[in-house]
Amino acid sequence: MSRHQSGILAPLPHLSRYLAFKLKPTMDPLQGLQAVQEIIDGHSTVLGIGQSLLNAIGKTIPGMRNFPTLTGPGIEVPSTPAALWCWCRGDDRGEVLHRSRRIQQVLAGDFEMIDVIDSFMFSDSRDLTGYIDGTENPQGDAAIAAAITSGVSTGIDGSSFVAVQQWLHDLDYFQEMTTSEQDNVFGRHQHNNEEFDEAPESAHVKRAAQESFEPEAFMLRRSMPWTEGMEAGLMFVAFGQSFDAYEAVLKRMLGIEDGVTDGLFKFSQPITGNYYWCPPMTAGKLDLCALF
Repeated sequence: MSRHQSGILAPLPHLSRYLAFKLKPTMDPLQGLQAVQEIIDGHSTVLGIGQSLLNAIGKTIPGMRNFPTLTGPGIEVPSTPAALWCWCRGDDRGEVLHRSRRIQQVLAGDFEMIDVIDSFMFSDSRDLTGYIDGTENPQGDAAIAAAITSGVSTGIDGSSFVAVQQWLHDLDYFQEMTTSEQDNVFGRHQHNNEEFDEAPESAHVKRAAQESFEPEAFMLRRSMPWTEGMEAGLMFVAFGQSFDAYEAVLKRMLGIEDGVTDGLFKFSQPITGNYYWCPPMTAGKLDLCALF
């Protein structure tokens, strides 16, 4: 029987809303967790728990840690940890709003909402640059193997680790590039999504080719575009059975291995960085036995 939060492996929704919370001083997080456990179904809403919350209740989840602060040539990747994260998935913006308000109300006694980001499906799952996102995602059993933990222990098996980053695009700069320059950033032709061998070493497909790492760095990406006012970018969301694959790819993108930075940094930068542990499910409810 599948014990993961099913929204992790489900197709992307038309709309998403990401909520982040911090723990209020002197409050008991277990009370809030028990309350929200009753309304999180793991499909329409996926829940993740941050390291600060684990610290507050004195619990350790093997493999869980804070998002690292990393630097590359002229590039800074921030760490902006939070205690709790909810990914609200849906097709009706009003329903998603009311569901997120309900979550906030249930948690209000012990947690304070610190961030809300709305995102959406663009065209056939494209980034706002027009390039298809997540082309190399594993499928079927390979997706389960990449994203879901197994063979560890009760309360851990069926869980997942998720990396969440909000990337801010400079779309004006990107649109001033020639088509060839844009294709070289990604290493794909926008018109047919095909990779091409003559792309520079900085092309994203070469920097982030998951099969080129040792061990292979497969993860399940569930990213979607976001906008607020005239600002826009990508909510990068990647699930894994650990954070190791994600960190290996990010470090190569930053040029830490060889000094070659990913072409994405020419027009985009991450402005947040978070790690969360997504508990498994039992009998339709979040299984929090590893915490209680």
